[in-house]
Amino acid sequence: MGSYKPPYIITNEILSYVSSISEKLGRITANSNLEAKPHLRKNNRIKSIHSSLKIEANSLSLGQVRDVINGKTVLGEKKEIQEVKNAYAAYEKISEINPYSIADLKKYHGIMTQYVVEESGKFRHGEEGVFNGNECIFMAPPAQLVPQLMDDLFKWMKKAQLHVHPLILSSVFHYEFVFIHPFSDGNGRMARLWHTAILSEWKPIFEYIPIESQIEKFQDEYYDVIARCHVDGAFTIFIEFILSQIDKILDDISIQISEDNEQLSECVKKLLEVMEYDIPYTGNALMEKLGLKSKEGFRRNYLRPAINMNLIRMTVPDKPNSRNQRYVKV
Repeated sequence: MGSYKPPYIITNEILSYVSSISEKLGRITANSNLEAKPHLRKNNRIKSIHSSLKIEANSLSLGQVRDVINGKTVLGEKKEIQEVKNAYAAYEKISEINPYSIADLKKYHGIMTQYVVEESGKFRHGEEGVFNGNECIFMAPPAQLVPQLMDDLFKWMKKAQLHVHPLILSSVFHYEFVFIHPFSDGNGRMARLWHTAILSEWKPIFEYIPIESQIEKFQDEYYDVIARCHVDGAFTIFIEFILSQIDKILDDISIQISEDNEQLSECVKKLLEVMEYDIPYTGNALMEKLGLKSKEGFRRNYLRPAINMNLIRMTVPDKPNSRNQRYVKV
């Protein structure tokens, strides 16, 4: 098994996506320093964690995930809350990961599954399958083959990093990892974390690009492609699918940064600074945060401009003056 060679071919579609993604990354880097936008970085990281856990049937909402990360009390299953804390701890250290180290893989699986998985940080000893909900996509290789399969994969990655594009290499890893299913639980979360870690080593901006949220939007297609690859015995179409999702999420990031770079008045900037994403606020609560007394001045200089620029939305848009009206940063 030492001569392992992943079964895929480079298609024109793959080359086209690699070119498109590289161009978009160049434009994003040139137009904005995401490192200098902590609010966008944190919001995107929360999206990554929420989506990756949601794919694995964690029922906490985006707002609840945000509250757990911010140290607030959340009513929910203890296991699901712990999963959020674990994922946040893992993603916060993503820049420290050596994505070509099996020892690091086990270490971060231990972080990702602490207190919720019995075999945390260890390769599985039982048999496992890949499931989409209650549907079994395929059965993973026998447990006794896992150490050798993982060793072959990581040896290939170490050599391939010298001549295989990181966008392709990370996609190969993602599929092969899901296929091998080396852990008793947490394989999907680790596949997505490691995919991001590989890309982040290439371009640090990927640390703050929520690829997971894009995969979650197309979750059924994600599992369908995996199933088709298993039948075909090759995973070219999986690479094409993953690259298409990265290409799409970069469009969203470009829009996000463009809006953030717009010339905002100082009043609107202050308003946005006191608001957390996706949290509903009353007008009075926002005035109190800003230290304002005049309701009309607040509406004229802060609230209306932000709403007109689609930076804030009303929870009851059809009734602007409703007593139940709340304002949400988007």
